[in-house]
Amino acid sequence: MIPRFKPALGWEEFIALFRLSHGAVDRFEREFAQTFQAVDAVAFPYGRSAQWAFFKAIGLKDAEIIMPAYTCSVVAHAVTLSGNRPRFIDIQLDDYNMDLDLVSAAINEKTRGIIATHTFGYPQDLDRLEAIVSETEQRFGHKVWLMQDCCHAFGAEWNDRLVGTSGDVAVYAFNISKIITSIFGGMLTFQNQALADQVRYWRDQHFKTPTWWKAWMRRLYLLAVYIAFHEQVYGFTWWLQEKTPLLNRLTKAYHLDDQIRFPPDYCDKMLNVEAAVGAEQLKKYPEIIEHRRRLAHWYDKYLERRDQWIFPPLYKGATYSHYVVRVPNRQSVITEFASQGLHLGELIQYSIPSLKSYSTQPSAYPNSKQASKTTINFTVSK
Repeated sequence: MIPRFKPALGWEEFIALFRLSHGAVDRFEREFAQTFQAVDAVAFPYGRSAQWAFFKAIGLKDAEIIMPAYTCSVVAHAVTLSGNRPRFIDIQLDDYNMDLDLVSAAINEKTRGIIATHTFGYPQDLDRLEAIVSETEQRFGHKVWLMQDCCHAFGAEWNDRLVGTSGDVAVYAFNISKIITSIFGGMLTFQNQALADQVRYWRDQHFKTPTWWKAWMRRLYLLAVYIAFHEQVYGFTWWLQEKTPLLNRLTKAYHLDDQIRFPPDYCDKMLNVEAAVGAEQLKKYPEIIEHRRRLAHWYDKYLERRDQWIFPPLYKGATYSHYVVRVPNRQSVITEFASQGLHLGELIQYSIPSLKSYSTQPSAYPNSKQASKTTINFTVSK
């Protein structure tokens, strides 16, 4: 069975698990900032913790934050738990990003932030985003924070600009399904040193150092990942995931959790062992991205074009966190390909406004609903 994704782990990460890693978080922050053209980077235990901490650190509350209706629910959770309100925007079906015409129409005097997710690695139009922010600030006379959510789009480019270099802050996440992994973890990158210093100070005042026990549990978790994704074992892993409830806590709770909450350790600092693994993955980043781009072009050329299947575009600057096809009969397609030994993914299975925890006029987001019901994704992992 070929997995729907597979972290690009080798001996380098295995060695990093057990070597001395004192100071690894500081080194990972510096190397990450350099790789993604930022003046500084600040590490967190999860991407959602990073988003939440940013809004807390700048003291933003009771504000409206614009974000797409079709993205991971933890983005909305981070906004809500920071004391702000998500304002959902429907997506375009050609690139799965926010419809910027709808963003402009939704702007009001309560808007104090915009989160742009570059979904599936497709870059959002940075020029237009920045123009919307500038016009809003002039119109209402207050700061509007622009956050680039790069969790799907490490290194994606819009007109030869890295998407993470636009706006005030960019967020990245490193769980095992992401483009590179640090076991778990998240990162904020900045173009303004004073703002980075402000967020780092707030983090250091409010996040605690994890115990040695957590570090060993993280090591065991990654060792289990090595085993679970081994080509001779993954068929059994797939069976456990699809035919039993034994892995639900690890595989489904992350995306299908319809409760506004964070994991208990969301205020732990990133572990040195996580940063050491992340630093090894960072060295492989160019090779990983090149492979994903090459495979996306291969699918575009050779994947069978069936009736009513809608293929994704090939965009200059896209990094293809996933190769997504819309199909009218998703479950039967997944079943058919599983019988042939290929595990297809169905990554975001909801439109956030349709979740019980938000229930915000779900009918107002037809494209998000359609994407949530019809998308499958083919592996682009190495």
